[in-house]
Amino acid sequence: MKPQRIGIFGGTFDPPHVGHLILAAEAQDQLRLDRLLWVLTPDPPHKQNQRITPLEIRVRLLQAAIGDNRSFELCRVEMDRPGPHYAVDTVRILKDQVSSAEMFYLIGGDSLHDLPTWYQPQQLIELIDGLGVMRRPGDQVDLSELEQKIPGIALKIRFIEAPLLEISARQIRQRISEGRAYRYYVPPGVYQLIEELGVYHLPSSSVMRVKS
Repeated sequence: MKPQRIGIFGGTFDPPHVGHLILAAEAQDQLRLDRLLWVLTPDPPHKQNQRITPLEIRVRLLQAAIGDNRSFELCRVEMDRPGPHYAVDTVRILKDQVSSAEMFYLIGGDSLHDLPTWYQPQQLIELIDGLGVMRRPGDQVDLSELEQKIPGIALKIRFIEAPLLEISARQIRQRISEGRAYRYYVPPGVYQLIEELGVYHLPSSSVMRVKS
């Protein structure tokens, strides 16, 4: 039997939007993934001073976004352990759980530039079978320079071509707080839940917390 091919897609998903879904679908198609794990990050190390919606709300929003796709799975690997949560630790745990699978870690083209500054990037590259890079038009990276900093990375990179969508979670949160249209930026279930819970509509002290 061929080993399972598993994609790891991490983020705060605050909120999950159609851009996330399109990128995930392209990654699954182009990398021939059997499963795609959506790793919801409770406390991302690079967002320690930003407002983040409470985890229990983001869990419900993400479930609403991906629940109708059987190959998309909400992964609790970071929610069920204390932080800080680093990609290398997440991959190591998942590989221990499914040792026979091929693991593909998914990142955006902008994150590829910053990868040398991540925690233990060399160990991360050695652990994974492929690094799926969601490239957008205009993304440029010097692979030879990156290879010098993280030997072996060039052989692991798998570029994923995706449509250019100028949609971000931050933009959606701002539109909601300003009372502007946002309905078609998010999946229907996410829109209904945001409206039901009033999340992002109210002052930050009501539905969000400030990271200390």
